[in-house]
Amino acid sequence: MDISSIDDTEIEKFRNLSKEWWKHDGKFKTLHKFNPVRLSFIINTIKNHYNLNEDDHAPLAGINILDIGCGGGLISEPLARLGASVTGIDALEKNCITAKLHADDSNLKINYFQSTVEELNINNKFDVILNLEVIEHVKNQNEFIKKSCDLVNANGLMFIATINKTIFSLVFAKFMAEYVLGFLPKGTHDWNKFLTPEDVYAMLLQNQFDVMDSIGINYNPIKDSWNQSKNMNANFLVAGKKV
Repeated sequence: MDISSIDDTEIEKFRNLSKEWWKHDGKFKTLHKFNPVRLSFIINTIKNHYNLNEDDHAPLAGINILDIGCGGGLISEPLARLGASVTGIDALEKNCITAKLHADDSNLKINYFQSTVEELNINNKFDVILNLEVIEHVKNQNEFIKKSCDLVNANGLMFIATINKTIFSLVFAKFMAEYVLGFLPKGTHDWNKFLTPEDVYAMLLQNQFDVMDSIGINYNPIKDSWNQSKNMNANFLVAGKKV
């Protein structure tokens, strides 16, 4: 992304927003607590699938990753630090600029630019695509997944994270998270757009993907922490392989 045309005053605003994204106790603190659980599953799945060297200082070197809905780069940066070639796209230009500024400050080379996956004009395909908490915000979910799947290399991986469509998720992932605990701004999610794991499996299968694995990601209010679980009543993450 070329940000040279933006004046210095605006750049400073974006830099301050970048700092907010990366504050562990700021308004994105829930993501910072949530991310290590997602990253562990994603990184281990990539390593196992591609038989990568666990001891290498850059074990994801040679892996080409697209992070859809990258936000401020909270997932893109850890993967780039492990050696992956990362491209991040987001529908909001301000997210791409703030992510770019933080990556530059961290001496990381990540290709960020504004786009939706439906509008993405790119020739190359990717070894790994991340769709993390994006699908519940798009209009046409089937088209979104189809376009995403088209961008994956043969034998490549797709990760889809979203929220299960259950009464439990309506109470805890929607009402409690947004209106009681304040994890998310009010109105962030529309429960009608939530999907069951079976919905996600079907979308992958329809686009010539095998479902490899799936996990639940659950919140422990006593420890104020997130962990992997077999319980997928609320947040869950699915890994699929293109065949």
